[in-house]
Amino acid sequence: AARSSPADPPAPPRATGRCHQLFISWALLSSLPQMVGVVGLEIHAQIQSTSKLFSGSHVRFLAPPNSLVSHFDASLPGTLPVLNRRCVEAAVLTGLALNCTINRKSLFDRKHYFYADMPAGYQITQQRVPIAVNGMLVYSYFEGRRRNQVVTKSVKIKQIQLEQDSGKSLHDDERSQTLIDLNRAGVGLMELVMEPEMCCGEEAAAAVRELQLILQALGTCQANMAEGQLRVDANVSVHRPGEPLGVRTEVKNINSVRHLAKAIDYEIQRQMEVLQSAGKVLNETRAFDSKSGNTIPMRDKEGLQDYRFMPEPNLPPLFVYESEASVPAGVDPAQVVVIDRLSGQLPELPSVKRTRLVETYGILQEHSFTLVNEDGLIDYFENVVQTTKAEPRKVIGWVIKELMGNLNSQNLNVSQSPISPCALAELISLVESGHISSSTAKQVFQEMWKAPEKTVGQIVKEQDLWMINDKEELQKICKRIVDSHPEEVQIIRGGNKKVLNKLMGEVQRETKGRTDPVQIRAILEKMVS
Repeated sequence: AARSSPADPPAPPRATGRCHQLFISWALLSSLPQMVGVVGLEIHAQIQSTSKLFSGSHVRFLAPPNSLVSHFDASLPGTLPVLNRRCVEAAVLTGLALNCTINRKSLFDRKHYFYADMPAGYQITQQRVPIAVNGMLVYSYFEGRRRNQVVTKSVKIKQIQLEQDSGKSLHDDERSQTLIDLNRAGVGLMELVMEPEMCCGEEAAAAVRELQLILQALGTCQANMAEGQLRVDANVSVHRPGEPLGVRTEVKNINSVRHLAKAIDYEIQRQMEVLQSAGKVLNETRAFDSKSGNTIPMRDKEGLQDYRFMPEPNLPPLFVYESEASVPAGVDPAQVVVIDRLSGQLPELPSVKRTRLVETYGILQEHSFTLVNEDGLIDYFENVVQTTKAEPRKVIGWVIKELMGNLNSQNLNVSQSPISPCALAELISLVESGHISSSTAKQVFQEMWKAPEKTVGQIVKEQDLWMINDKEELQKICKRIVDSHPEEVQIIRGGNKKVLNKLMGEVQRETKGRTDPVQIRAILEKMVS
């Protein structure tokens, strides 16, 4: 063997035994690709309907306990389900909006499991042939340092199925008892199953927010998560790209978009740490604790119970028809669900609205998201634009910064704004016409907010906020400022032009912002030159 020269670096010591195994293990780990999260969602959306899925009982949030329960909801012997056509139409509309294939024939099944708040001991669902399959949801979120770079992605919708909700168990720890409220039992749900194609909490939250907006636009679900109208289960696993998916955990019943993002990101990090420490991820159901920000185990899913799915014997196949021409003879088209008729009822969806706003008004894409996300804000913005001659890009600044800033600080929605679109348009028009300055207009806006009964003109007149346009008066004001700041004038004449901004600030302070900065700068520059 060749002898090492003195210039050669010394060979590393040879690892032996357990140390050698660890050395190889760490070398292998460092060469492997990073683990990534994999997220799929199951979303239960409460159908916006006046009655339940299979009974005539009313649906109303916060009704007195057990006041909205029919004989069928209580599973009394001899009662039979009667399908609510409104619920079927809602599911078809939702499927069309999400680019799903609508099954012309779907089937109902029984899913057996015991819950104290499910009197029948089974749930009627659509396991074998759901009403809609193979859809797509396109969603967007922002990234970048300033959160203004739009990233658009899509996730496949595996299926949409109709099913019953359960009742509600209310646990009384002081008396060691559980109370059952069956008002919710039998309420119609759409379960939307999203394929595991997302990678983090931010993506999942963006997808759910977009789905909320779509459902609200369609009128098929109010999607108020705080009232349980939209409940999300997240299936989370981690793996290295190119390898099979890891063991998944299910985080159940997440009731806000913010909590969803936090729960998923925590669970991804937890699973990575378990695997990196040579542990094993368990197939289990977990819950999200919003106070600690952690997920906690609920029950083991290794021994998955047999739901004993079987065809629902009391419900025939559900048929929907492509067009009125395809409805069988002798059947009244008004009494069946027709896809073409529902397609004509599809409203302008959120993604289309955003594109229209950007193309029509030339606003930034991120501003279009704000307009669409806030209920009633598009109408408010368009009313202001139509009433004033100001450019839409100037109007959007007032709507997003001033209006939404005040609404958010007081936890109000757009319909509760004390300033009407016409009043804001009048204020913006005064700025555009040069009657008041933009800084003065912001003061007036706050006064309008406090005293909505007063008009813009009244406030401006009472506080003497009209713009000073008289050239002689402006000359006198600037002369006083220049004479009272000799040191600053010398610095400016010495070449430091930035100090001129201080003199401009003094003029603005003395006039309470009632001057045109461009005009003042020109006068001051001439005086100190």
